[in-house]
Amino acid sequence: MTEETPGFDEKPDVPSGASSDDAEPKAATPSDEEAAAPAGDVPQTAALTAQLDQVRTALNERTADLQRLQAEYQNYRRRVERDRVMVKEVAAAGLLTELLPVLDDVGRAREHGELVGGFKSVAESLETVVAKLGLQQFGKEGEPFDPTIHEALMHSYAPDVTETTCVAILQPGYRIGERTIRPARVAVAEPQPGATPAAAKEEKADDEESGGTEEV
Repeated sequence: MTEETPGFDEKPDVPSGASSDDAEPKAATPSDEEAAAPAGDVPQTAALTAQLDQVRTALNERTADLQRLQAEYQNYRRRVERDRVMVKEVAAAGLLTELLPVLDDVGRAREHGELVGGFKSVAESLETVVAKLGLQQFGKEGEPFDPTIHEALMHSYAPDVTETTCVAILQPGYRIGERTIRPARVAVAEPQPGATPAAAKEEKADDEESGGTEEV
């Protein structure tokens, strides 16, 4: 009895009732869960977008807070600097106010030719020191009268002025920066009531002269 050796051409046993197609291996196909995976990325993308919007909003708020703090700090620095300058001016004004009578004596001595020798050196040194502290003298003859910086001690009328004018400086004024620590004490003159100012007289004379020249 001869043994039969199964060859490669033999087909595998197929259960009864099964078709030949059932015996063939099926090709790999995506499952339902794998097919639905891309659709799951949409909620994830929306969540990331929402988180990004929140981060941007928070960043804008922090940036605005930083800008506001920076502006407040700059205002604080300017206010401190202004107060520092003001305190310095007030302290210097208090000291220099006490020295004004001495400066007046120096000025009178200079006008009378008495500022000589060692007294002259001391006076010039004093004037140099007060100038370094910011003291400025003002008040000149012939300038218009300004009640904010002048104090009128004498009053008169003059035909050669067209407005209230300082005709004599009795005591010079002093200021530190924009702060006036003593107004200039002056004598003022006003135009005479009803008098034609000198400038108007000259202008009228010029008009009459030019008019007479044109006549033939």
